[in-house]
Amino acid sequence: MSDYQTSVLIIGSGPSGYTAGIYAARAGLKPLIFTGPQTGGQLTLTTEIENFPGFPEPISGPELMSRMRQQAENVGVQIVEDKITKVDLNSRPFICQSENGHRISADSIIISTGATARWLGLESESKFLGFGVSGCATCDGFFYRNKDVAVIGGGNTAVDEALYLTNFASSVTLIHRRDALRADQTLQTRLFNNPKITVEWDSVVDEFVGTDTPKSLTGLKVKNVKTGDIKEIKVDGAFVAIGHHPNSELFKDWLDIDAEGYLITPPNSCKTKIEGVFAAGDVQDPHFRQAIVAAGSGCIAALEAEKYLNELKSK
Repeated sequence: MSDYQTSVLIIGSGPSGYTAGIYAARAGLKPLIFTGPQTGGQLTLTTEIENFPGFPEPISGPELMSRMRQQAENVGVQIVEDKITKVDLNSRPFICQSENGHRISADSIIISTGATARWLGLESESKFLGFGVSGCATCDGFFYRNKDVAVIGGGNTAVDEALYLTNFASSVTLIHRRDALRADQTLQTRLFNNPKITVEWDSVVDEFVGTDTPKSLTGLKVKNVKTGDIKEIKVDGAFVAIGHHPNSELFKDWLDIDAEGYLITPPNSCKTKIEGVFAAGDVQDPHFRQAIVAAGSGCIAALEAEKYLNELKSK
């Protein structure tokens, strides 16, 4: 396989990766994007997006990412459908290898590998993903105005999402496998004081149920882990809030990561502890997980990479 040489290697192809590519290309850096296993990232699993600026009408996740890719290619970004599987961040330039056997030499690297939502792993969950089942209340909560929804989980993320959904939904049922929440006490107090929220304790989702035509979630079969009893709850939407897994495994021996696996960068910066290596998007953002925030950090990473390369050239 032929080798690649580039000033800027961007690993990942979500909003942060494509935005970094656009800014780097406009700076004349001739960036190279390796898409990773899921071209377009998590947004390709989202049916409708209403909160990305510039689109007055809802746009699907796959369509938005397709447009981002077209824009990146139009300004000169080279895109390779392949996954980086090995990195050497001690060498200068940096050396990477891909799943398809490519060897890449890069003067700088922008890591935009994103984060993956943790799912329950049920077949019925996959069936209704994007058709009533979601991993992001901030992204999809608006679609459930005056409807009944459920949130699965018991940590800060789950309680946050349950509280957020009360701005739209008629009722919110929190489903937790234990008899006590793990969330911060302040959040718990707010949750228990909210009349729209009820809690199903000691319970797990046994099955997501719905219709095939049109494909739509209509309820959940919930199992009590202590009694084994199963009951069905009627809901229009279900939000799985059991955490996210940042896709940082490839870099854990090279860069600083926090307890959850997110790459650590300084405030208002995408720099990592290794000069010339930057991290953007959900792989370094444990809080917001929004496409617009990821795109913004991709811009920052590209601008910082440009400055680094200019300083490198002057030396």
